[in-house]
Amino acid sequence: MQVTRRAFALGTLALMTSGCMRTLPTTPAAETSYRAVPNAGFDAWVAGFKPRAASAGISQATLDRAFRGAGYLPDVIERDRNQAEFTRTLEDYLAIAASDERIATGRQMLQRHAGLLDRIEARYGVEKEVVVAVWGLESRYGARRGDVPVISAVSTLAYDGRRGAFFEKQLIAALKILDSGDTTPDRMTGSWAGAMGHTQFIPTSYQAYAVDFDGDGRRDIWSDDPTDALASAAAYLQRSGWRTGQPWGGELGSQAAAWGTPLQVLQPQVPGPRIAVFHNFNVIKRYNNSDLYAIGIGHLSDRLAGGGPFRTAFGADATGLTLEDRKEMQRLLTARGFDTGGADGVIGSKTRAAITGFQQSVGLPATGEPSAALLNRLRRG
Repeated sequence: MQVTRRAFALGTLALMTSGCMRTLPTTPAAETSYRAVPNAGFDAWVAGFKPRAASAGISQATLDRAFRGAGYLPDVIERDRNQAEFTRTLEDYLAIAASDERIATGRQMLQRHAGLLDRIEARYGVEKEVVVAVWGLESRYGARRGDVPVISAVSTLAYDGRRGAFFEKQLIAALKILDSGDTTPDRMTGSWAGAMGHTQFIPTSYQAYAVDFDGDGRRDIWSDDPTDALASAAAYLQRSGWRTGQPWGGELGSQAAAWGTPLQVLQPQVPGPRIAVFHNFNVIKRYNNSDLYAIGIGHLSDRLAGGGPFRTAFGADATGLTLEDRKEMQRLLTARGFDTGGADGVIGSKTRAAITGFQQSVGLPATGEPSAALLNRLRRG
């Protein structure tokens, strides 16, 4: 039995062969600021690309419709070139992935879509809690599907050239989706990097795994109705080797002892839980190639099914603050008028900006860093 302890560096680049494009469950700002601007080089690239697309079987009518409103998106290039390499502890990741809010909303979705989810589980053999957990992490149960025009986004990234071959492949796939009639250019929206719909499929994964579960003739993962998207996520996991009724993993020393010999035991954070993982853990990683993501999906699905949190405490971080301390700090900062964007205990850019603002307001050095001393200062009022 191998016990592994790791630091997890997370970013989009590691995920380009996965079904989705996102590792960290986040609450992103609205992406409507992505506006096309004139770019002669981009226009020339599109003119040169169209014959290649036609030779790949894309109809002229589709090419005309797809590029009629498409354009160069400089914000996409900026986002691509300035991706942060995130280092998240397991505790921080789970504070977002399996937050009280995400668990509560997920349980509501299980009830709201009970009949649909039962049918999907019966068809594909993937437990409904796992399907809903994927939905919850990928798009906050459909609330964050992305509104960037996919043709503009992936053609901009293909033109940019840094990963041109990959994004040209995604562009061809996106055009084939349009050619098939599954959606229209104006409805084909997603993330800045082309991940689409409730379950954030990139175009090539959509082509390979998306299904028309409601039988209307279209594989529609974009609409408010999540039927096809949820079924497509289940189909993806099924075809990746999901074993019905078998665990993804769990905290060592609990029910995991009854599941047999694990493939591996992970301990991503010390102190913290030791997690036994099994075959289905690696299947989840086919959807998104990140250990933290797979643990997040697995643990969220367990919580949706009525399970409890990990029993082993994580302890204080390098600043001497526990998760509850960091949540209290965020609440106190917000109460003082310095918005942290929520009180999840994860110290991100909004919290650091709030700390800086508070420090400046009381004459402290503006470090933006959390500390026990800062928490005590906030507690004093």
